[in-house]
Amino acid sequence: MTSFLDPLISFVSAHAWLAYLTLFLAALLEAVPVVGSVIPGSTIILALSALVPGGELQLQWVLLAAALGAVLGDGSAYWIGHRRQREILTAWPLTNYPRVVAESESFFHRFGTWAVFFARFVPPIRAFVPVTAGALGMAPARFYAVNIPAILLWAPAHVLPGVLAVSALHEYAGLHHHGHVGKHIWILTVVGAALGLGVAMWIYRRRNGDGFAKGKPRA
Repeated sequence: MTSFLDPLISFVSAHAWLAYLTLFLAALLEAVPVVGSVIPGSTIILALSALVPGGELQLQWVLLAAALGAVLGDGSAYWIGHRRQREILTAWPLTNYPRVVAESESFFHRFGTWAVFFARFVPPIRAFVPVTAGALGMAPARFYAVNIPAILLWAPAHVLPGVLAVSALHEYAGLHHHGHVGKHIWILTVVGAALGLGVAMWIYRRRNGDGFAKGKPRA
């Protein structure tokens, strides 16, 4: 296992900017309508955050990359909705996902401004509420006043579990004494678990989520 992970750790150490770019893109694409419902952005963020305790990545830059990606992704979706108004909700590709669009609109009407805050933590409508908020005429100042604080909470909520898990495993096993090999095993465990969760979620969505999202009756 360590022979598999050593090149990855070495690559990330030498090209940390690429890992930060991946984090940024994962957070951005997760906020794009339709795309965000299939991109395992949270899984990618969790997996890469496991490299923070070993020093391959820096926590502050991981948090910044994730937060900036989410701000740009949510903001872009909001402005598309703001410019096109309700027309966007009945345009392709959103027409392929009428139930999620309807749920997002219902969520927005139910919680009002706070829908933008809560949706950041609720997939798959996380990728649909910003464009819905814009389409339904939410003012930009109100949107960002709720969206940015939500993202400032969302980023640590997705990054810190991976960081804390690896740090706790290091401490529990006394890996600061046993060194390099043990550290890599635990990082591989967390990364593998995160990727496994992402694959399981993707399979579940393919089997169940697509039919629900596209308006087909659930089994």
